Amino acid sequence: MKKILILGAGIYQVPLIRAAKRMGLYTIVASIPGNYPGFPLADKVCYENTVDHEAILKIAREENVDGIVTAGTDVAVITIGRVCDALGLRGLSAEAAEIASNKLAMKSRYEEYGVRTARFRKIPFAREDYEELLEGLEFPLIFKSVDSSGSRGITRVDSPADFREARHNALENTRSDYFIAEEFIEGDEFGAQAFVQDGKVEFILPHGDYVFRGDTGVPVGHYAPFETDRACAPDVREQLEKAIAAMKLDNCAINADFIMRDGKTYVLELGGRSGATCLAELVSIYYGFDYYEKILRVALGEHVDFRAIKDDSGRPRLTPNASMLLTSDRDGVILSQENRNDPSDPDIVQIQFDYAPGDSVHAFRVGPHRIGHVITKGDTLGAAVEKLHQALEHIDIRVAGEA
Repeated sequence: MKKILILGAGIYQVPLIRAAKRMGLYTIVASIPGNYPGFPLADKVCYENTVDHEAILKIAREENVDGIVTAGTDVAVITIGRVCDALGLRGLSAEAAEIASNKLAMKSRYEEYGVRTARFRKIPFAREDYEELLEGLEFPLIFKSVDSSGSRGITRVDSPADFREARHNALENTRSDYFIAEEFIEGDEFGAQAFVQDGKVEFILPHGDYVFRGDTGVPVGHYAPFETDRACAPDVREQLEKAIAAMKLDNCAINADFIMRDGKTYVLELGGRSGATCLAELVSIYYGFDYYEKILRVALGEHVDFRAIKDDSGRPRLTPNASMLLTSDRDGVILSQENRNDPSDPDIVQIQFDYAPGDSVHAFRVGPHRIGHVITKGDTLGAAVEKLHQALEHIDIRVAGEA
């Protein structure tokens, strides 16, 4: 029986763990202790911090694992790269993982390789008179911690009056002694899921994003297909492929964030793993294959076919779909939750509650504050989106607490 080491036991690793179990793999899950839903599903649990690459490498060696992987989080990516290098496993390299896990390194590579991206500056936390460093950049700006994920440590800055609070937010969400400031590009936000295998980009699936407007835009849902202007499609591919090459990403899933302005694609950032917020499910539904299974097979050293499932006429069967997180507008305790949707509706793919009545939840600010999700599909994108809104109207969650 082959062994797979999965880093993380949270809500976005659960489908990966379940896919591994369906495949008959011996599933080892590593994570810090906590009430994580992935622990009961695993064959073996190792209570280790996934950023401690030496501890994870020791586990991988002792267990003689055949692969190591994660989903939906950037936190464990560096560890995966280092373990893959040390043990000769298939996956992104330590160098690529380091670039993908540090926004300054990533942006610097984009600049070197001619990837179209926002202008930026490195700002040391120790330096308080950094207005001089920002010379040449235009407001609004974004202050970002360089090593956080889930939209943490990111703040929009409209004037110097916002500097102190934005700097503090970056400082509270980083292990580094600097952050970056970059220009905020006004335009249409969208993303893409992709996979690179043996140096070849196997697919690129652009998707639209539903965004929660807090300190910055936080994705709360997605839909596919995302129709860019036909003339812009080659530019999307070109910029993504250049960014992948710049970051030296290979044999891994890719989560990409873009802005489209005046017909030009600007790369915000790429992650060397599958996206969260139902994005792996978006890929699976759209192409008709189990994306989690394919991610696992690549990690195990197999060469995988990423072509879409075909219909009876031999054409790719591409299924439009849409998803949305369930969230709370307040910190508090769930009093009740009700799903009044028809369980036999074929176009409702999944409705999931992450918590039960009596559980404490957070007011939504960043991705991990989700309390569930809804996924729908349809013959057309319009039908999938309409079904999504209908399904959401038939879900009631009551949370006691102050708004």
